[in-house]
Amino acid sequence: MYAVIKTGGQQFRVEQGTTLKVEKLEVEPGKSITFKDVLMVADGDKVEIGSPLVAKASVEAKVISQGKGKKVHILKFRRRKHSMKQQGHRQLFTEIEIIKINS
Repeated sequence: MYAVIKTGGQQFRVEQGTTLKVEKLEVEPGKSITFKDVLMVADGDKVEIGSPLVAKASVEAKVISQGKGKKVHILKFRRRKHSMKQQGHRQLFTEIEIIKINS
């Protein structure tokens, strides 16, 4: 059984026991969270596709940790103009583990 959820402007295909990193959520580590934005639920040959969301479906997850991702280097270089701009960014994330898929 798997589901497709939407969080942080992205879509994720999740199964029970899967761990993934999503955009930062304001939840303390060790607590649980419920995702109501379920786009699709599949159980074998039985597939439910929402328009846009599946009614009465939810995904329960447990927050493992909060953190920062790897540094992304941004470089803007203008040739023959003697101009260069460098910038760096570390995206905040929340690591979660999927506990249960309710359909």
